[in-house]
Amino acid sequence: MINIDPTDRRILQLLQENAGYTNKEIAAKLGMSITPIFERIKKLKSSGVIKRVIAVVDKKALGKTLTAYCNVSLKVHAKDFLEEFERDIAELKEVQECYHIAGQYDYMLKVNTKDIDTYQLFITKKLAGLENIGNVQSSFVMKEIKHTYAIEAED
Repeated sequence: MINIDPTDRRILQLLQENAGYTNKEIAAKLGMSITPIFERIKKLKSSGVIKRVIAVVDKKALGKTLTAYCNVSLKVHAKDFLEEFERDIAELKEVQECYHIAGQYDYMLKVNTKDIDTYQLFITKKLAGLENIGNVQSSFVMKEIKHTYAIEAED
Protein backbone atom coordinates (compact mmCIF):
# COMPACT_ATOMS: atom_id res chain seq x y z
CA MET A 1 0.00 0.00 0.00
CA ILE A 2 1.24 3.46 -0.90
CA ASN A 3 1.91 6.02 1.83
CA ILE A 4 -0.67 8.82 1.54
CA ASP A 5 0.45 11.99 3.27
CA PRO A 6 -1.69 15.08 4.01
CA THR A 7 -0.72 16.73 0.71
CA ASP A 8 -1.72 13.61 -1.25
CA ARG A 9 -5.01 13.54 0.67
CA ARG A 10 -5.70 17.15 -0.27
CA ILE A 11 -4.85 16.47 -3.92
CA LEU A 12 -7.24 13.51 -3.91
CA GLN A 13 -9.95 15.63 -2.32
CA LEU A 14 -9.54 18.35 -4.94
CA LEU A 15 -9.55 15.89 -7.84
CA GLN A 16 -12.68 14.21 -6.49
CA GLU A 17 -14.37 17.60 -6.32
CA ASN A 18 -13.35 18.40 -9.89
CA ALA A 19 -11.17 16.07 -11.97
CA GLY A 20 -10.81 18.91 -14.45
CA TYR A 21 -8.51 20.90 -12.17
CA THR A 22 -5.17 21.44 -13.84
CA ASN A 23 -1.89 20.82 -12.05
CA LYS A 24 -1.46 24.59 -11.99
CA GLU A 25 -4.82 25.11 -10.27
CA ILE A 26 -4.10 22.39 -7.69
CA ALA A 27 -0.65 23.82 -7.05
CA ALA A 28 -2.15 27.28 -6.48
CA LYS A 29 -4.74 25.90 -4.05
CA LEU A 30 -2.03 24.08 -2.08
CA GLY A 31 0.57 26.85 -2.26
CA MET A 32 3.02 24.63 -4.12
CA SER A 33 4.74 24.64 -7.49
CA ILE A 34 3.41 22.66 -10.44
CA THR A 35 6.19 20.05 -10.73
CA PRO A 36 5.69 18.36 -7.33
CA ILE A 37 1.92 18.30 -7.94
CA PHE A 38 2.49 16.65 -11.31
CA GLU A 39 4.82 14.06 -9.74
CA ARG A 40 2.41 13.30 -6.88
CA ILE A 41 -0.54 12.81 -9.24
CA LYS A 42 1.62 10.62 -11.47
CA LYS A 43 2.57 8.51 -8.41
CA LEU A 44 -1.08 8.27 -7.30
CA LYS A 45 -2.05 7.06 -10.78
CA SER A 46 0.82 4.59 -11.23
CA SER A 47 0.21 3.08 -7.78
CA GLY A 48 -3.48 2.57 -8.56
CA VAL A 49 -4.82 5.00 -5.95
CA ILE A 50 -6.32 7.00 -8.83
CA LYS A 51 -7.88 4.34 -11.01
CA ARG A 52 -9.12 6.60 -13.81
CA VAL A 53 -10.49 10.06 -14.51
CA ILE A 54 -14.05 10.19 -15.84
CA ALA A 55 -16.87 12.60 -16.60
CA VAL A 56 -19.88 12.16 -14.34
CA VAL A 57 -23.00 12.40 -16.49
CA ASP A 58 -26.49 13.32 -15.29
CA LYS A 59 -28.56 10.20 -16.01
CA LYS A 60 -31.78 12.20 -16.19
CA ALA A 61 -30.29 14.38 -18.93
CA LEU A 62 -29.93 11.15 -20.92
CA GLY A 63 -33.51 10.11 -20.22
CA LYS A 64 -32.69 7.52 -17.54
CA THR A 65 -35.29 8.51 -14.95
CA LEU A 66 -35.70 5.16 -13.15
CA THR A 67 -33.08 3.67 -10.87
CA ALA A 68 -33.71 0.24 -9.39
CA TYR A 69 -31.73 -1.98 -7.08
CA CYS A 70 -32.29 -5.52 -8.17
CA ASN A 71 -31.40 -8.39 -5.83
CA VAL A 72 -30.75 -11.68 -7.59
CA SER A 73 -30.36 -15.18 -6.21
CA LEU A 74 -29.05 -18.00 -8.33
CA LYS A 75 -30.28 -21.59 -8.41
CA VAL A 76 -26.81 -23.14 -8.44
CA HIS A 77 -23.77 -21.67 -6.68
CA ALA A 78 -20.99 -23.61 -8.37
CA LYS A 79 -18.01 -21.53 -9.46
CA ASP A 80 -18.71 -21.96 -13.19
CA PHE A 81 -22.30 -20.74 -12.79
CA LEU A 82 -21.23 -17.70 -10.75
CA GLU A 83 -18.59 -16.76 -13.31
CA GLU A 84 -21.05 -17.20 -16.19
CA PHE A 85 -23.61 -14.96 -14.46
CA GLU A 86 -20.96 -12.28 -13.84
CA ARG A 87 -19.83 -12.35 -17.50
CA ASP A 88 -23.45 -12.09 -18.69
CA ILE A 89 -24.30 -9.22 -16.32
CA ALA A 90 -21.20 -7.28 -17.41
CA GLU A 91 -22.65 -7.23 -20.94
CA LEU A 92 -26.02 -5.69 -19.98
CA LYS A 93 -25.87 -1.94 -20.65
CA GLU A 94 -28.70 -1.18 -18.20
CA VAL A 95 -26.63 -2.51 -15.28
CA GLN A 96 -24.50 0.28 -13.88
CA GLU A 97 -23.15 -1.62 -10.88
CA CYS A 98 -23.09 -5.26 -9.79
CA TYR A 99 -21.98 -6.62 -6.43
CA HIS A 100 -21.60 -10.20 -5.22
CA ILE A 101 -23.11 -9.98 -1.74
CA ALA A 102 -23.63 -12.11 1.34
CA GLY A 103 -27.08 -12.73 2.77
CA GLN A 104 -30.41 -13.76 1.33
CA TYR A 105 -29.41 -12.82 -2.24
CA ASP A 106 -26.28 -13.52 -4.22
CA TYR A 107 -25.99 -10.31 -6.25
CA MET A 108 -27.19 -6.75 -6.08
CA LEU A 109 -27.52 -4.79 -9.31
CA LYS A 110 -27.98 -1.09 -9.80
CA VAL A 111 -30.05 -0.64 -12.95
CA ASN A 112 -30.89 2.60 -14.76
CA THR A 113 -33.65 2.68 -17.36
CA LYS A 114 -35.92 5.17 -19.07
CA ASP A 115 -39.04 4.21 -17.08
CA ILE A 116 -40.89 1.34 -15.39
CA ASP A 117 -41.96 -0.16 -18.72
CA THR A 118 -38.36 -0.28 -19.93
CA TYR A 119 -37.31 -1.82 -16.61
CA GLN A 120 -39.99 -4.48 -16.97
CA LEU A 121 -38.65 -5.31 -20.43
CA PHE A 122 -35.12 -5.50 -18.99
CA ILE A 123 -36.29 -7.98 -16.34
CA THR A 124 -38.38 -10.18 -18.64
CA LYS A 125 -36.31 -10.09 -21.84
CA LYS A 126 -32.77 -9.83 -20.53
CA LEU A 127 -32.34 -10.75 -16.87
CA ALA A 128 -34.87 -13.60 -16.80
CA GLY A 129 -33.30 -14.90 -19.99
CA LEU A 130 -30.01 -15.57 -18.23
CA GLU A 131 -29.31 -19.13 -17.20
CA ASN A 132 -29.47 -20.05 -13.50
CA ILE A 133 -31.65 -17.13 -12.26
CA GLY A 134 -33.52 -18.27 -9.17
CA ASN A 135 -35.22 -15.23 -7.66
CA VAL A 136 -35.30 -11.49 -8.39
CA GLN A 137 -36.50 -8.71 -6.10
CA SER A 138 -36.51 -5.06 -7.17
CA SER A 139 -36.52 -1.87 -5.12
CA PHE A 140 -37.08 1.46 -6.83
CA VAL A 141 -35.41 4.75 -5.94
CA MET A 142 -38.04 7.36 -5.17
CA LYS A 143 -35.66 10.18 -4.22
CA GLU A 144 -31.89 10.41 -4.24
CA ILE A 145 -30.69 11.85 -0.94
CA LYS A 146 -26.92 11.51 -1.30
CA HIS A 147 -24.80 10.37 -4.21
CA THR A 148 -21.06 10.82 -4.13
CA TYR A 149 -18.08 9.17 -5.72
CA ALA A 150 -15.64 10.75 -3.26
CA ILE A 151 -13.74 8.46 -0.91
CA GLU A 152 -12.12 9.98 2.15
CA ALA A 153 -8.39 9.29 2.31
CA GLU A 154 -8.04 8.90 6.07
CA ASP A 155 -4.88 8.96 8.17
